[in-house]
Amino acid sequence: MKTNWIKPLGIAAALSLTTTLASADTLKVVTDPSFVPFEMMDQETGEMVGFDMEIIKEVADRAGFDYDLQTMDFNGIIPALQTGNVDIAIAGITITEERGKIVDFSDPYYDSGLRILVRADNDSVDGLEDLEGLKVGTKIGSTSYDFLARELDDAGGVTPYPGSSDMYMALMSRAIDAVFYDAPNVGYFAQTKGKGQVKTVGPLYEGQQYGIALKKGSEWVDKVNEALASMKDDGTYNEIYKKWFGELPDSE
Repeated sequence: MKTNWIKPLGIAAALSLTTTLASADTLKVVTDPSFVPFEMMDQETGEMVGFDMEIIKEVADRAGFDYDLQTMDFNGIIPALQTGNVDIAIAGITITEERGKIVDFSDPYYDSGLRILVRADNDSVDGLEDLEGLKVGTKIGSTSYDFLARELDDAGGVTPYPGSSDMYMALMSRAIDAVFYDAPNVGYFAQTKGKGQVKTVGPLYEGQQYGIALKKGSEWVDKVNEALASMKDDGTYNEIYKKWFGELPDSE
């Protein structure tokens, strides 16, 4: 990341120059630190790592901007873009018509959906209909919460959690019966920390696409799209995908 040093100037001139340099060279990028394997904190280095972190680094290099990475809870990301406090967000954000009214989205960069996660010894849940009357955890501000509220006849047992780790701990401690959340996130947990203790069940619900979100009217939308397209064309995207998820699914 570029660092701009300013020689002693008058206060007003220094502030003006600082603002000019920052706006010209550095964009504020925000992510949610708990959406593994898309973004997570490396406990040894203190750095953010994950699929999204590699994507935004490559996009920034190709689009021609430097960035200052910040973290916040997922439910604060869209409002931060809406108010202009940040310029870009990448956090496994599902592209929706409603969100598109207040922020700009890049072209989709990841195909996803929603999936059920239960304890390994649970053989009674095979699909959405089996969640009726159960205690189900999901994430605050997510499309999975909206889906459950809309599709379940009795959504009284749905509990929104601030972070994915919270709802996974609740599931394994038997505080809830199931988790309903983004498929790549629950799948990654089932193959890593939850291996042997939890399992994914049922089909993929509500096919979704993730996009990089930008504040409304951003001048960087086209350049971000060009960067994503070039990454897919030269195989860079495929290499990053394979590192975190395995082979890229065939296009339909």
